[in-house]
Amino acid sequence: MNQPTQAPLDIPQIFSDNILNPVIPSDNPQTIEGIALGKKLFFDPILSANNTQACASCHRPQNAFTDIPRFSIGIDGIPGVRNSMPLFNLAWNYDELFFWDGREFSLEHQALEPVTNPIEMHNTWEVVVQRLQEHPEYPSMFNSAFGNGSITKEKATKAIAQFERTLISANSKFDRYLLGLAELTPAEENGLNVFMDENRGDCFHCHGNPNNPLWTDNQFHNNGLDATFDDLGLGEVTGDPADNGKFRSPSLRNLAYTAPYMHDGRFSTLDEVINHYSEGLQDSPTIDPLMKKVDEGGVQLTDQDKADLKAFLLSLSDPSFINNPDFQN
Repeated sequence: MNQPTQAPLDIPQIFSDNILNPVIPSDNPQTIEGIALGKKLFFDPILSANNTQACASCHRPQNAFTDIPRFSIGIDGIPGVRNSMPLFNLAWNYDELFFWDGREFSLEHQALEPVTNPIEMHNTWEVVVQRLQEHPEYPSMFNSAFGNGSITKEKATKAIAQFERTLISANSKFDRYLLGLAELTPAEENGLNVFMDENRGDCFHCHGNPNNPLWTDNQFHNNGLDATFDDLGLGEVTGDPADNGKFRSPSLRNLAYTAPYMHDGRFSTLDEVINHYSEGLQDSPTIDPLMKKVDEGGVQLTDQDKADLKAFLLSLSDPSFINNPDFQN
């Protein structure tokens, strides 16, 4: 049997400069054959019960692998309850807790759920495996990726996870600025200062700084969206009331392509997001202590600082990522 060909991740300089090593499970190394299989599965509606929806239906490459509607619609016409998360730089989520509420550990386990979720693909893995076994191409692709043996859901999600780990975004204008290859405008420069200033934007605690090219801490925070909760977020997973209303901080990369924003997609523009932190904070028992100015409704930015902060945030978007042919169907 031919061994699959190792395909280590191409780690960007901006990551290696900050000594960020990816999380690659020892039982699922990156291979050319595994990535090719995972990509085919990611774009194939064969995973859904009625053959109409693929992973890519709700994670669109042109939107940094998120969806345009506030809530994605499953195969039965039922909307979900949370906004589809973008997919990039997933190999650097060091806690390996996925979904907005962190309910799944590891990318391999995360990929299992949408197939069986009754308001998403509404299928069973037994049906999926049978279809893959009867398919003209998949049996040989699985053999190439994982050796002889039966097709299983575990092999399928390992392949999807391998493809997802290749979705690396690190070529924004701001990345090029850090590498000495681009200049920031005065607005972008002031926007970075607003972002880093504890008395103005105070954004960096949850979303990192130029030394953290992920632009997220991947931790769970209650960022003052609501005074009471219809969706408990992390609290639903842990059962701890102290976690109610906490959701994972998303990366600030690629905001130009990932609207709408927040776990429930309530904000359709970046201006609304900035206004929330400036004057829209809602107090609650679990609000994050980092929301220090909740009593004033927020950080109270000037109109100029809001505009400049937006300019800086948009400089974190990476057009080469959404146009990368390796990530297209």
